Amino acid sequence: MRIIEVCCSSLSEAREAAAGGARRIELCAAITCGGVTPSYGVIKAIAEAGLDIDINVLIRPREGGFCYSDDEVATMCRDIEFCRQVGVHGVVIGALTPEGDIDIEACRRMMEAAGNLSVTFHRAYDVCRNPKEALEQIISLGCERLLSSGQQPSAEAGAEFLAELVEQALGRIIIMPGAGINPQNIAYIEQKTAATEFHSTAAINQSDSAYCGANVSFAAYPDREGVIRHSSREVVLQLVNNTL
Repeated sequence: MRIIEVCCSSLSEAREAAAGGARRIELCAAITCGGVTPSYGVIKAIAEAGLDIDINVLIRPREGGFCYSDDEVATMCRDIEFCRQVGVHGVVIGALTPEGDIDIEACRRMMEAAGNLSVTFHRAYDVCRNPKEALEQIISLGCERLLSSGQQPSAEAGAEFLAELVEQALGRIIIMPGAGINPQNIAYIEQKTAATEFHSTAAINQSDSAYCGANVSFAAYPDREGVIRHSSREVVLQLVNNTL
């Protein structure tokens, strides 16, 4: 059975994901930069909303690379401890060394903070230098799941390598394709990789109708000014059901 995880940044999006039939959300903020840890207020609001959906929280203190200082790792561990306290299902972590390998020590600290929470290793994996060895290290850490685009810009482009990861994993960890997955390509990626879980924003773009001065822009890209991405139950339904 195909399992869909939706990347969400608000309670309204989490409700849309649940209504569309997603099994789980990855909760984060600032999706346009790859996501960072959401605010405690958002985490708590969704955890207390009583939604029939698993909540995994992204643990990433800033945008940029995945090599973290001791202070940043300590911050991530505190965020994980908060997630445990409010009763979410899991957390999504990842850290690399300056050489591009899995930062085993940092990840162990986060795994210890997670306790009995489900742990997914995020797409820091997609920029590591030795992905086959890194997969074995992630399995040894005890992670339940690996989110990956197959070290390519999209999961569709990385489908062949993702299939190799599924084969290497031999059921020891869930390989979850993510990046650019949509209703038009999910069935192909599913067939190509033999994966059973998939990660998507399931998003549509909405125009912000609020007044904004014409001479000032706060968007990273000018064509995104006034555009709000929002997870849609209709897109989630298509992800759950579309076939070749």
